[in-house]
Amino acid sequence: MNILKFFTAGSVDDGKSTLIGRLLYDTDSILADQLEALQSSNRKNDDGTIDLAILTDGLRAEREQGITIDVAYKYFQTDKRKFIIADTPGHIQYTRNMVTGASTANLAIILIDARNGVVEQTIRHSYLVSLLGIKHIVVCINKMDMVDYSEAVYQSIIDKYKVLAQQLKLKDVNYIPVSALKGDNIVQNSDRMEWYDGESLLHFLEKVDTDNLDKSQLARMPVQWVIRPQTDELHDYRGYAGRVLSGTFNLNDKVTILPSGASSTIERIEFFDQAPDAAHAGQSVTIHLKDDVDISRGDTIVNATALPQESKLIEADLCWMDGRALDTSIMYLIQHNSKVTKCKISEILHKVDINTLEKHAADEFKLNDIGRVIVKTADALAFDLYDDNRANGSAILIDSRTNLTVGALMFRAAVE
Repeated sequence: MNILKFFTAGSVDDGKSTLIGRLLYDTDSILADQLEALQSSNRKNDDGTIDLAILTDGLRAEREQGITIDVAYKYFQTDKRKFIIADTPGHIQYTRNMVTGASTANLAIILIDARNGVVEQTIRHSYLVSLLGIKHIVVCINKMDMVDYSEAVYQSIIDKYKVLAQQLKLKDVNYIPVSALKGDNIVQNSDRMEWYDGESLLHFLEKVDTDNLDKSQLARMPVQWVIRPQTDELHDYRGYAGRVLSGTFNLNDKVTILPSGASSTIERIEFFDQAPDAAHAGQSVTIHLKDDVDISRGDTIVNATALPQESKLIEADLCWMDGRALDTSIMYLIQHNSKVTKCKISEILHKVDINTLEKHAADEFKLNDIGRVIVKTADALAFDLYDDNRANGSAILIDSRTNLTVGALMFRAAVE
């Protein structure tokens, strides 16, 4: 069954958790004990109905304050598709949490309060969607019940958002008027908005085409483990295990191993107890080559006809995730797939004010700051540009003193 990963974003109190709760509730995706706890909860809406946001507000502070702080993942399915939802926080204080939840998503749902229209947080969330290269966007104009289901209000918000979408070069943007509280246009089309002739949110999510999200011919597989049993039965067995990041590897494909540059041909592919003719993106496989090649963990097997870039000096967008500010004088660790090496941030090119989208010079990076930097690595990395191949165009920064992940990187160019 096809899986769609999506996340929700919006200003504080725009109804993100309520919308997800409504999706789960109206698709009968709530377990019996959850439903019982929901019905017995003291937290109710103003009209006495169940507060569906409880389904995703897992932290005590979230339930007490009625806001989203951490990323909450929920799973459900219909007859047509499986879904993984990331309910991400809207407040600027939790930008790093939103980036984490959105980093693997295929689609973004951006909520806009119909009473308030496009606000600063809408701009910030849309910028992050653009930064993370998410191709499909659904703008849900929520709380339509509080503006009397006005088509004029809905159209006014669309007109304003289209200007922002053009500025950020967002292409596949869809608009749906909803009321998460009342259930309008969430699972079934609402009869309160007869002027809207589009699909409900669920019907759109079931039909959106995600097959075009990774038709990349940039076949990439970082080696996670070299399998050499060295037993009498498997004396000559040599397999390279890993997860295919993107593209497809076929039997007899010519491949190159980076960083050594050695070449070989795929002789056999193992997938559990099967021996398929091809390995596709997302599959964990073991690849056998016709030649004995010196390969170790951290090396990358790639399609010989579409090589990635290799460089020790990389221009990248950085989202800083640590309470301790970036220190350009120390060495960090950079992990790019299974490859880990030392690095330094050699230059800060600019920071972005994610509320106004203005770029300005900076000499420091603090928690939740986003901008452009130059990364200098000890070993060359074999990478693709993030816009071309998200799976092989990103990395994380690790502070070796604490072993904490302190930053997320999106590669934009190799620096000569």
